[in-house]
Amino acid sequence: MSPAGLRGLLLLSVLAALATIGLKTTAYLLTGSVGLLADALESGINLFAAIAAYLSLRYAHRPADATHTYGHEKIEFFSSGLEGLLIVLAGGGTAWIAIERLINPTPITSLGLGTSLSLSASVINLALGLILIRVGRSNNSIVLSANGKHLLADVWTSVAVIAGLIIVWISGLYVLDPIIAILVGMHIVFTGLGLIRRAIDGLMDHALSSEQQEQLRATIRANTPTGTTFHALRTRQAGTRMFGDFHLLVPGNTTVREGHDLGIKVEKAIQLALKGIEITIHIEPIEDRASWDDNSLKGIEPG
Repeated sequence: MSPAGLRGLLLLSVLAALATIGLKTTAYLLTGSVGLLADALESGINLFAAIAAYLSLRYAHRPADATHTYGHEKIEFFSSGLEGLLIVLAGGGTAWIAIERLINPTPITSLGLGTSLSLSASVINLALGLILIRVGRSNNSIVLSANGKHLLADVWTSVAVIAGLIIVWISGLYVLDPIIAILVGMHIVFTGLGLIRRAIDGLMDHALSSEQQEQLRATIRANTPTGTTFHALRTRQAGTRMFGDFHLLVPGNTTVREGHDLGIKVEKAIQLALKGIEITIHIEPIEDRASWDDNSLKGIEPG
C-alpha cells in the first residue's frame, strides 16, 4: 500500500476514535459506571495515539537526506513508545478512579442503554483494529500494527466491562463495577508496557527475527559457490525498512569483477527472499586470518 494509503487508514482511526469517545462518554454519563468511564478514557487515548501515529508516519516516509542518510523510519518507534506510555497512564488513572469508587460506591442507572452504546463503539474498533493489523503486517509498519493492537485491546476491555455490567445488572452487586474497572486498568497497563518494550527494541537496533535471520543465511549459502563462506551477519529494523550486512569470504585470487558479480548475485537473491531489505556485503580474502577477526564480535554467530 502507498504511504498516502497508510496515512488514510490512520485518519480513519482518528475519526473512529472521535466516534467511540462520543458513544462511550454518553454511556458513562447515562450510567455513572466507573467501568464505562475507564472504557471512555481508553478511547481518548486512542485519539491521541492515532494523531501521533499519523504525524509520525507522515514524517517516516520522507526520503533519506544529508542529515538522515538511513531515512526517517525510526520515528515510528517513538510513536509506538509514546502510545504505550499514554496507555499506561490511562490504565493507571482508571485503576485510581476505580479504587476511589470502591471506597465510596455510587448507584448505576440506565445500564441497558449504556451497554448498548459501548457495544456499538466496540464493533467500530474491532473492524478497524483488524484492518490496521492486517495492513500493518503486510506493509511491515510498526505504527499501524501498534495502533491496531491498541484498538483490539480496547475491544477486549469493552467486552469485559459490558460482561461485568450485565452481571451487576442481574445480581445488583454494584461493588463489582469498580473491581472490573481495576482489572481493566491493569490490562491496559500491561498492553502499554508491551508497546513500550517493542519501541525500545527498535530504538536499540534489535535484530530481525530468528526466522528471518535463518532465511538470510540459507539464501546466502544457496547463492555462493564452494570455497566461499560468510560471517558477521548483522541485521536491524527501522520502521518499515530492514537492514543487513555481512562479510563474504572468497578465494584471494578472485578478481574485483568476479567478487563484484558474486556480491550482486547474492544481494538480489536476498532482496527477493526478504522484500525491502537493504543489504551491504563486504568481500574479503578467505585465506587472510584478519578476514576472520569480526567472528569474535560478541553475540554474532558465524554463517
